[in-house]
Amino acid sequence: MHTVRELLETPPAAAIGGGVFVAVAGPSGVGKDTLINHARAGLAGRPEFVFVRRIITRRPDAHLEDHDSLAPAAFEAARRGGRFCLAWQAHGLDYALPVSVDADIAAGRVVIANISRQTIDALKARYENFLLVVVSAHRDVIAARLRARGRESDAEIVARLNRIAVEDIVRAEAVRLENSGPKEQAGNRLISVLEAAASDMQSGAASG
Repeated sequence: MHTVRELLETPPAAAIGGGVFVAVAGPSGVGKDTLINHARAGLAGRPEFVFVRRIITRRPDAHLEDHDSLAPAAFEAARRGGRFCLAWQAHGLDYALPVSVDADIAAGRVVIANISRQTIDALKARYENFLLVVVSAHRDVIAARLRARGRESDAEIVARLNRIAVEDIVRAEAVRLENSGPKEQAGNRLISVLEAAASDMQSGAASG
């Protein structure tokens, strides 16, 4: 069960505008981090795009997401100290986004983060410009990716697959990315989506 906690003691009086927050969501095993890393490499050197490093109460692992790790006590201290803009719990771990996201959005940047679907409403309320990207993949592809991680037994993987409900994540405005083939296919589409978001933002600023 996922729970979401908004962490700032004094949340913004109004949604933060300027840039756009791009939330990448989808079940475990669909390749969200792979696509984000592909886009990060493809957009390297372009300061208008900010790829968020999440903070997680999990030890660093070269085979997993590149993230900042904090012990549970340090995580709680950071939360109380206002270092996060949003946090949630999943799979027995605490996750957070750094408060620097607020400044990047206010500065007019495109901010991209891997998020839990349970944070969608909180993020939409926090940021004036919000774009949801939902990643999906075929069931057998997800199963193979989960087995390759080596973190769950076959029985646990089957149970996870049976719980997957991508349609629960999809909203009418969401962009859907199918990631069952080579990462370049969906990865290049994600880059196009991000560039379009930046272009729309710049056009809106110019017309305003």
